[in-house]
Amino acid sequence: MELVSIGDFARLSGLSPRALRLYDEMGLLCPARVDTHSGYRWYAPEQVKRARLLVALRQLGVPLAEAGALADQEPEVAARRVSDSWARAEFEHHGRRVLARYLVEELRGRPGPRFAVRVRAVPQRWLVTLQRHVTPDELVPMGRDFLIRRMRAAGVPRPVSRADAPFIIYHGLVTADSDGPVEWCRPVDDAEALAAADPDLTARVDPAHEEAYVERPAAQSDPETWLVMEALAAWAVEHGRPAAGPIRMTIGPGREPGSGPSGDIAIPLEA
Repeated sequence: MELVSIGDFARLSGLSPRALRLYDEMGLLCPARVDTHSGYRWYAPEQVKRARLLVALRQLGVPLAEAGALADQEPEVAARRVSDSWARAEFEHHGRRVLARYLVEELRGRPGPRFAVRVRAVPQRWLVTLQRHVTPDELVPMGRDFLIRRMRAAGVPRPVSRADAPFIIYHGLVTADSDGPVEWCRPVDDAEALAAADPDLTARVDPAHEEAYVERPAAQSDPETWLVMEALAAWAVEHGRPAAGPIRMTIGPGREPGSGPSGDIAIPLEA
């Protein structure tokens, strides 16, 4: 196997020799061979891919220890974790921008709308979910199909409280230019059995967590909903409570999905 010197590997990978020695000490990127007499490090050309991945993760602000753990994951798992991490970073950046706008307007004597943000504890629960990329026109019909037709066909009773109310997770924006993805979720005890009977569905556990939320009036318009989302982002930054996941929109119990907004808009919070 042809090896390259630490200097050549530094040029190929974008990491300095000093960084390479640090990564070796931390077990993140160990040389293929170390000279027993001089201690000189030699690297295999195929290690460049891992080195560049570590460089890219650091440029995204991922801590070194976490970057090493990500590099050890299967590609699809690592891709999902990077996507989630970047979404949280974008959410925090957006929250800072909104908070700055609030402060500027208040200092100028023109305070904008504020919403009552509350925090609640959500227990661990089983979910049956359906995730799809959808356009705005497809969002409501597909939600109706999952939350009404499929759930009724499976014998799932109508929700009676917030604890068992269905909700939508927006993993991405749904606009004329973006199709999500969106995940419809229904808390049910027999989620695994429901998912086993329908290949389109997935069963997973929603871990216990706290979430910040704002109640949604039934007549709230889309622009007002966007203002609530902005308010939640600003609240998370202002109170030092990073989001642990994307925005959730609860469909209040007693209302048919698609009949008009109800329930609340929430963000799960890191512990």
